[in-house]
Amino acid sequence: MRIEDTDPAKHASIEYPMEVSAPVFAPIQVVAEKDKAVNIARQNAQLEYDRIMEQAAVLVKQAKALQARLDATEMVHAATFSFNPIHGKIYHLYVDQRTQKNLLIQNGPNEWSCGIPQNWTYSFAVKKLGDSTWAVVEEV
Repeated sequence: MRIEDTDPAKHASIEYPMEVSAPVFAPIQVVAEKDKAVNIARQNAQLEYDRIMEQAAVLVKQAKALQARLDATEMVHAATFSFNPIHGKIYHLYVDQRTQKNLLIQNGPNEWSCGIPQNWTYSFAVKKLGDSTWAVVEEV
C-alpha cells in the first residue's frame, strides 16, 4: 500500500476514490474533450469570420459607390458647360460626336422641343452633391 493511501490528508489529491462514501468519478476522455473544444472554437471562429466578412462586404460596396462618384465627378469636370451648377439639381451629360467632348446640359433627353441636337449622344444624368462630388442618378 502506498503512503497516500494511509494518509487521510492526501485523499483529496489522489486521482481515485479512497473511501466508500467518496463520489464516483470516471476518468476524463481527453481526446473526446479536445475534439469538443476544437469544434466549439471552430464554431465561434466561423461566426466571427462571417461577421467580419459581412462588414467587409459593406465596406467594399461603399468603396465602389465612392469610386463611381469620383468617376462621375471627373467626367463632369472634364465636360464643357457655361453655367454655375446648383447642389442637388439634376443635369445631363451628352457626348458631342464631332468634337468627342462631354457636355453638361440642363435639358434631359426628353426635354428638347426640337429633339437632341445632331451628333450629340446622351450619356446619363448626374446630380451635384453637397460635398461637390457628382453622382450618376437614375431617370425618373
